[in-house]
Amino acid sequence: MTIIGIDDTDSRERGMCTTYVADTVARRLTDRGATVERLLLVRCNPAVVHKTRGNAALAIHAEIADGVAFDVAQRVIDDIAELADDRTNPGLVVAADDPARVSDAVVSFAREAIADHHTRENARRLLEDAGYAHRGWKNGRGLIGALAAIGAWRALDAWTYEHIAYRAPERWGSERTVDPESVLDAANERYPTVWDTVDRGTGETVCVPRTPGPVLYGIRGDEPEACRSVAKRIESEPIDRERTFLTNQGTDGHLRDGTVEAVGGGYAYRLDGAVTSAPETRRGGHVFFELADGPATIECVAFEPTKRFRERVRELRVGDELTVCGEVSHGTVKLEKFAVRERVETKRTTPTCPECGRTMESAGREQGYRCRACGTSATGKTEEPLDRALEQGWYEVPPRARRHIAKPLVRGGFDAPTHPER
Repeated sequence: MTIIGIDDTDSRERGMCTTYVADTVARRLTDRGATVERLLLVRCNPAVVHKTRGNAALAIHAEIADGVAFDVAQRVIDDIAELADDRTNPGLVVAADDPARVSDAVVSFAREAIADHHTRENARRLLEDAGYAHRGWKNGRGLIGALAAIGAWRALDAWTYEHIAYRAPERWGSERTVDPESVLDAANERYPTVWDTVDRGTGETVCVPRTPGPVLYGIRGDEPEACRSVAKRIESEPIDRERTFLTNQGTDGHLRDGTVEAVGGGYAYRLDGAVTSAPETRRGGHVFFELADGPATIECVAFEPTKRFRERVRELRVGDELTVCGEVSHGTVKLEKFAVRERVETKRTTPTCPECGRTMESAGREQGYRCRACGTSATGKTEEPLDRALEQGWYEVPPRARRHIAKPLVRGGFDAPTHPER
């Protein structure tokens, strides 16, 4: 068996897609007599600075000589990678190895690429130790993801699927033609096995990208046949080619258990704490609040693109105990989801007169409160129940704002009731 790892062949502005590059390599290997067993779409740490939106690396598992695989793959990258973009720095790694038997060092490197950081120097050193054929274009940053893709099969134990349909090259850059009603009907039929296909709150077809490039749509789910079934029902412009990938999308593989005191920028965490400031909507529509764990505090934010999720955040009250999940950047948690563990149920408030119902006034320092109209008095503030719209359990950003690797609540496995955004 030969494993081909590829990374960083696309561009934020110019398009392309590393899945398309990998699919092209797989097709050309098949033309050379290879048996392609599977393609992996591996989402690496979404919090790293040098990344495109999804930070995907690809692996191809094929029965073919490693020398042939290396020659074919580098020719494809030379031909179609977006090398004109200064930020595109492809990497290619080819290993004549069984995916289930790659070294522990490579497996560890792959695991750390999902939730941690690597340097090009670390990758090159491990590549030399492993004896893998490799090539880096320009500064070679893509070697990090390419090497991680080599070890992913052993490194990861949670997998999902994505079926991707590609456009004809002459259509790249033009507006996509996909019938939204057909997408909604197909998505409803296989939900929740297939998820994040549409955003039912806005009607948006989440599976259809807005960026330039070859992808027409991508259908994600827990079963490959279900993903393909949904794809077949979608009415669209002609499909040039399609491929089903095995992936770690929707698994929360990027989250690290941490404490508020010990977080660092450039990582994504699962943190426990209590709300210590009322949610505040700031310029741009972003909603902020402060979370504390003992004396340590950190700011949390629900950005404007998370839309209705912000209403859940605005319902938080000082004293609510939470678990929050998200990337930390510049000392702020960018919320992906949160769980309400314990709710504040009452608030301390100025007492009202039992006779007339008016709010009492202070009778003086440490003298309690008095109703000036009726003469009734109270010794101090009273506890009143809060009318809470927010229940205990998990809340998440809508599909339109979810990171590729973040786990939707509908997939289950959470330790409290869930309130999934469909």
